Amino acid sequence: MDDQKESLRKIITTLALKNEEIQNFVCCLKQNLENLEVNNTTNSNRVQEDLESEFSSLHAVLDELKEGMVTRIKQERASRTYELQSQLSACTKALESSEELLELANQTLCSSENDSFTRAAKDIKDSVTMAPAFRLSLKAKASDSMNHMMVDFTQERNMLQAITFLPVPATPEINLAECQVFDNTVTVVWTLPEPDTKIDHYILEYRRTNHEGPPRAREDYPWMVMEGIKETEYTLTGLRFDTRYMTFRVKACNKAVAGEFSEPVTLETHAFVFKLDAGSAHQNLKVEDLSVEWDSSGGKVQDIRKEKNRTSSPMHSPARTAMMSPKRAPSARVGRDRFTAESYTVLGDTMIDAGQHYWEVRFDKESKAFAVGIALRSLGRFDQLGKSNASWCIHLNNWLQQSLTAKHNNKARTLDCSIPDRIGIYCNYEEGTLSFYNSRTKALLHTFRTKFQQPVIPAFMCLKGFNKGFCLSKPLLSESLLCCDWSDGPVCYDWSTSYSAS
Repeated sequence: MDDQKESLRKIITTLALKNEEIQNFVCCLKQNLENLEVNNTTNSNRVQEDLESEFSSLHAVLDELKEGMVTRIKQERASRTYELQSQLSACTKALESSEELLELANQTLCSSENDSFTRAAKDIKDSVTMAPAFRLSLKAKASDSMNHMMVDFTQERNMLQAITFLPVPATPEINLAECQVFDNTVTVVWTLPEPDTKIDHYILEYRRTNHEGPPRAREDYPWMVMEGIKETEYTLTGLRFDTRYMTFRVKACNKAVAGEFSEPVTLETHAFVFKLDAGSAHQNLKVEDLSVEWDSSGGKVQDIRKEKNRTSSPMHSPARTAMMSPKRAPSARVGRDRFTAESYTVLGDTMIDAGQHYWEVRFDKESKAFAVGIALRSLGRFDQLGKSNASWCIHLNNWLQQSLTAKHNNKARTLDCSIPDRIGIYCNYEEGTLSFYNSRTKALLHTFRTKFQQPVIPAFMCLKGFNKGFCLSKPLLSESLLCCDWSDGPVCYDWSTSYSAS
């Protein structure tokens, strides 16, 4: 009986999901039908106007081409007429001169006086030598044929007859294997079913979502539009992954029309956001979400009620997508379990039990001392960071002389480096590495290498004797840190947001 009930429950769940999917599709169909009915007349008129405009433009081009070619024919005819007329005039003058010389030669031939004959013959000989008739080319300088100006529009006529409506671009397909999510950026890559030389640009749309799978009819976040993309890939930069997934779709556009959107794909951003857990803070620490400072008046628990919906268990860990782990049970540190005595410590409110994570801490330049790092959740309420085997940190001493030391298990190592004003912390849980960086210069300060046996959590300490504190860094959307090449180091991400490796 129980097995049958369980089977029936599964069937009901499957049917409910299918019903929701069909309802979403019905909503989409109704919306498309409404758009078609509303926009049909408008779109038809617009298309007809565009068609008339295109043909008018084509006629204008043909008329301009015709005028240009007619002008060239007239110019060619005028040029040839001038050449032939000039040659005709020169030949006429040469002929007249030659006829005069011929008549003179005949008269001289009939002369009986030897002296006058000799002198006349010599003059005629000289005149013949210089006669224009013997320097003329008897070949016409220009042809009377205009055949070279004939045209053949057979090919163009065929092209014009082939004019048809501009085809709608094919639907692109997003290549999930080529898409990348890293360093506050998402690179989306897509392909077309076949090459299309008429594609002018692409339009990419994306929106944040908290669920995997196809988009739903009603989403909390609107589509963001990126237009004018010329390549078949695009990289979105300056993102903040404050939701678990991001959905993308793309369409191709030619000069006049856009194709259909691709099938939406959902990329997991592997992100979770943490804040400071005021319930774990020492009484002398004043905690406000992302900042903490020393409070010599004794301090008060900072409005824990506003965080009542946030658990101190690692519920936001990216590893949660795989399976629930026994080590992830809630273990709030409030009341008598908060840090006390000389342990001026506060923890983050979210654990790390898988993946690669990066966050940053910015501190006031007048701060006298503080420590940042990670700790096991089991860190004792009297333990100071770095003075037990349950915590790793770097410690700043800014009293009489500045010093920066790396501490773990009550062992300290002085670091020979300048004091940064912002520290980046990178934790690779699987590899057991914890690295500290100068987040402005990308310089490595120190690396701990260990093997984490339990989940760890960001940890911070403000030491007694000063009034200034520190806070998690503001978003780095325009900082060069996001563009750095870490070589063997980590990929850098946004401020208090952590990411597991993709």
